[in-house]
Amino acid sequence: MKLDNGTQRRGQFLRRAAVAATAAVMGLSAVIGSGLTAAAQAADGTAPTGIVLGVGANEAQRVVSWYAADGTAKVVQVAPTHKVHKGQFPKDAVTIPATVTANVVSGGYNGHATINGLKEHTSYSYRVGTGGTWSPTYTFKTQKFDGDFDFLFFGDPQIGSSGNSTRDGDGWADTLRVATAANPNAELLVSGGDQVESANNETNWNDFLRPDQLRQYPWAATIGNHDVGGKAYEQHFWTPNTDRSTPFYNGDTNTRSGGDYWYTYKDVLFIDLNSNAYANGSDAAHIDYVTKVIKEHGADAKHTVLVYHHAIYSPANHANDGDNQLRRKDFPTAFSNLGVDLVLQGHDHSYSRSYVIKNGQKANPAEKPGDAEVEAGPGGVIYVTANSASGSKYYDLSKPDVTKDPNYGPDPLNPKNHWANSVENQEHVRTYVKVEVDDDKLTVENVRSGDCEGPNSAVELGQESWCGPDSGASPAQPVGSLVDKVVINPSRDDDGHGNGHGDGHGHGHDGKDDDHGQGNGHGNGHDDEDSAVATTTASWLQ
Repeated sequence: MKLDNGTQRRGQFLRRAAVAATAAVMGLSAVIGSGLTAAAQAADGTAPTGIVLGVGANEAQRVVSWYAADGTAKVVQVAPTHKVHKGQFPKDAVTIPATVTANVVSGGYNGHATINGLKEHTSYSYRVGTGGTWSPTYTFKTQKFDGDFDFLFFGDPQIGSSGNSTRDGDGWADTLRVATAANPNAELLVSGGDQVESANNETNWNDFLRPDQLRQYPWAATIGNHDVGGKAYEQHFWTPNTDRSTPFYNGDTNTRSGGDYWYTYKDVLFIDLNSNAYANGSDAAHIDYVTKVIKEHGADAKHTVLVYHHAIYSPANHANDGDNQLRRKDFPTAFSNLGVDLVLQGHDHSYSRSYVIKNGQKANPAEKPGDAEVEAGPGGVIYVTANSASGSKYYDLSKPDVTKDPNYGPDPLNPKNHWANSVENQEHVRTYVKVEVDDDKLTVENVRSGDCEGPNSAVELGQESWCGPDSGASPAQPVGSLVDKVVINPSRDDDGHGNGHGDGHGHGHDGKDDDHGQGNGHGNGHDDEDSAVATTTASWLQ
């Protein structure tokens, strides 16, 4: 496997950087504790745009990514917020040089830099630029590096899908505002994929990146089918521990984005898969990747969470897509064998929460639809599909159709639903998913972030004729109200660790491309390693 060098021991302060054409002029003394570098002062360049605070390899790391019109050597300057006065950074602010690369699409350049060695319970301010040309200053805060925490999961903003990119962006911005206002101490924002409608449309990307929450909370990107077909996804997001080998891509080598990656956050192991690649053995490769990561890192995690775009237990338009039928055969037994606790998915623009699924079957026949608390037991996995976070597009729930897939029929306890799903919901209002991580349980909530008043572009522009519960027969519920809530009690071994972390077994099958952007994996993987430039103490963090 070809992994980028994204993991260090917690608390270690390694400066990883490799500047494309200008690294040679940036000496070690210019990197740490001396403010701006000589090279940066020599060419101011232009202020960067599209800044994103990305998730790092662990809770003590963040990755900052951006676009720039020129290829001059940008840096990220970081200091504890209490040392930044009236926008002026202290002389001992840390300056981190960046990897800078020419964009394959859209012109200009993209850059990223990794901030390591963060301290817990600390507010940090940062900016990106060169010399006297800087971005605005943004702030993020760390919290305790162990124990319980919350993260927020967002399905398919797909900015531009309604035909009005600006209005879709308004809905997305409002969801982030509502979600972070209700959960100001949430520690991660996790993507379900399809950030934009068109992979290389920078108008869509600008509207997606508009909210400042994406610079204040770490964004864990996931690639969806609308994010493939171009390099903009990889240009905008740098992800840790990423394997870009052939099976984890799809499409032409010059235009594809993707890869599988993983990171740890406190006691959770997150593994993010590019589900656009599924044919010609890619599913088996994904399983091998998950198996390897869990074997190497699962023992340190109390919970394992998988994230990918294509919901295998889709409740709506994509329920019986050929690729989903394939993944329903390939994934569930392997995930059960590996001790996965929770799988977060998007793609179907509707909400569903599965029963506890073990080896592709309902684990407990006595579990009832909508149960508020479940026992996962050995091998039990919960699968969640998130609805639209922007209101740009919704899919109505579909009836189980055994003529399309005889193995995905109705639930005997609730024939309107597919057998795998405890809850299926569509109200044509924006929602997000909140996950509370506790030592001995996970709590999943689907929360309304909008109502029929908008912004809700799919309804406002007439793509949907109704809004609210019961096909519009009832008034919309208030913002912040719950669609669904479940407490998941995982199985535990004698040491208190989650069940599983064994070997997964799965076999890839030949699959057919469909019209949703999936395809074969071809081409060569490549290393995406930043080079370690400097090691120092973390005195600047005090």
